[in-house]
Amino acid sequence: MRREPAVAGAFYPADPTDLKNLVVRLLAEVPEEQAGPPRAVVAPHAGYVYSGPVAAYAFRALAPYAGKEPVVWLLGPAHYVAFEGISTGPFTLWRTPLGEVPVATDRVAELLAMGPPFVELAEPHLPEHSLEVELPFLQVVLGSFSLVPLLFGITDPLAAAPQIASALRPGDLVVVSTDLSHYHPDEVARRIDAQTLDRALHLDAAGVLESEACGRHPWAALTAIARERGLRPRLLAYATSGDTSGDRRRVVGYAALRYDEP
Repeated sequence: MRREPAVAGAFYPADPTDLKNLVVRLLAEVPEEQAGPPRAVVAPHAGYVYSGPVAAYAFRALAPYAGKEPVVWLLGPAHYVAFEGISTGPFTLWRTPLGEVPVATDRVAELLAMGPPFVELAEPHLPEHSLEVELPFLQVVLGSFSLVPLLFGITDPLAAAPQIASALRPGDLVVVSTDLSHYHPDEVARRIDAQTLDRALHLDAAGVLESEACGRHPWAALTAIARERGLRPRLLAYATSGDTSGDRRRVVGYAALRYDEP
């Protein structure tokens, strides 16, 4: 089964050439880091015109994985369809204007064999943007890779974290998709987001779960895994939608982080 794009032409360009050129330009605007491959990153998932400059920091950090065909665990929140659990979906391919990404079906089967909270519901994935918008960046940076798509519904992410951790293998990469606070005045959003980021940087999974981030459930799961494995988080970039739109009355916060082995 193929998961077709839901937000091409809305959150990002539908034309393949325009999309690739935009992603390449956003990545080129990020200063190059002399650092090894992170084990995980956090990236925003709004329209590229708003969050693309921040997202590019997270994905530029993944350049060391290029050509290595990693398994990418892509974790994000469900915005449109309420359900219980964490859905992998039944798909074997995800398509974007840049081509198709294969699902690591053997790894998905391992999760589903664990039982709840892992389910394979298709419906929550079909209209959802939180996973989809990260794929073009991954396609440009990594080239070839396979995907474990995990869409978080109503679930306890701190209970699910050990199960996800047990399924991770050396060389796997975790990408968490989340925006931060929503629709506050810019100065208020920055205060709220600073507190959220402080919790994340101190590996306070319960604190992340109490935040306003729409992806707080998958982010809390990553935070719990990072604490258990001794990963070190680092903030790469932060902005609000007001930085690109110029309207600072009601903004959304965006951050890019990387998580490194000690």
